[in-house]
Amino acid sequence: MAAEPPDFIRAGEPGKRPTLVFLHGIGGRAWGWQDTLDRFAARGWHALAWDMPGYGDSPPIDGLDFDLLADALEAMLAHAHVERAVLVGHSLGGMVALQAWGRHPQRVAGLVLAGSSPAFGHASGDFQTRFLADRLAPLEAGQTLADIAARLIPAMAGPSAAPASLARAQACMASITPAGYRAALQALVRFEQRATLPTITVPTLCLAGEHDRTATPAVVRRMAEHIPGATYVEMPGAGHLMNFEQPEAFAVALSAFLDTHFPAETHP
Repeated sequence: MAAEPPDFIRAGEPGKRPTLVFLHGIGGRAWGWQDTLDRFAARGWHALAWDMPGYGDSPPIDGLDFDLLADALEAMLAHAHVERAVLVGHSLGGMVALQAWGRHPQRVAGLVLAGSSPAFGHASGDFQTRFLADRLAPLEAGQTLADIAARLIPAMAGPSAAPASLARAQACMASITPAGYRAALQALVRFEQRATLPTITVPTLCLAGEHDRTATPAVVRRMAEHIPGATYVEMPGAGHLMNFEQPEAFAVALSAFLDTHFPAETHP
C-alpha cells in the first residue's frame, strides 16, 4: 500500500500560473508560512506549504533521505492536483527543492533557494559525525525541542532581529517531535546535489541573508553562479531565518522574482 502523502495547508485558488509551494527548514513547520501564503493568495497566487514527513500530521518515513523527501513532495503535489510548482525552499527546504528538480523536473516551474546550499558541509565523514553528535547532544541530555529552540533560534538570527519576529520560529521548532528532528538531521548530513546545479533550466532565485552563518552569502552566491541564469539577492540585516525575521522584505524579494518570470494573468 502506498504511503499517505504529507500533510499541507493552502491558500488561494488555482490559476494559470504555477502554484507556489513553500518548504520549511529543519526547525520549521507548514504553519510558519501562513502569513506568506495569505500574502501571495491576496495577489492571486495559489500557494501551499507542507509539513515534511515526520513533522506535524505528515507520516514519518523509515530511513528518511532526500530521495524519499523528493518523492514525498511529488506525491503531495499529485494529491493536491498541482501540475507545475515554483518551489520556495528555506534551508533544508531548499535542499528538498534541488532534489525534487533532480528526480521530478517535470513538476518544477521555478526554484527559490533561500538560506540554502547544494551540499552539506565538507566531504569528510568526520565532519558530519561531529555535527550530528553536537546537534543531538541536547536531546540525549534530556532537553526538549522547546529548550533547543530557545537557544538555537536567536543564535541563527541577524543582529537586528526583534524577539517578537522570532517567536513564531521558536514555536515552530518547539512543536517538532524528537523523532522527526532526528530523522531530518540524519538525512541532512548526507545531502549532496552540487552536480545538479548546471542542469537547472527553470528560473531560479538564490536568496541569502547578510548575516547568515549557516548558509553564508558567499555559499549562496557561489551556488547561484553554477545555475544557468540564476538571480542572486542578498537581504541586508537578515540572518538565517530571513522569512521570520523580515517577512515583508522576504516577500518583496520573492515578488520581484515572480513578477519577472511568472507575470500576472492578462486574461479576465
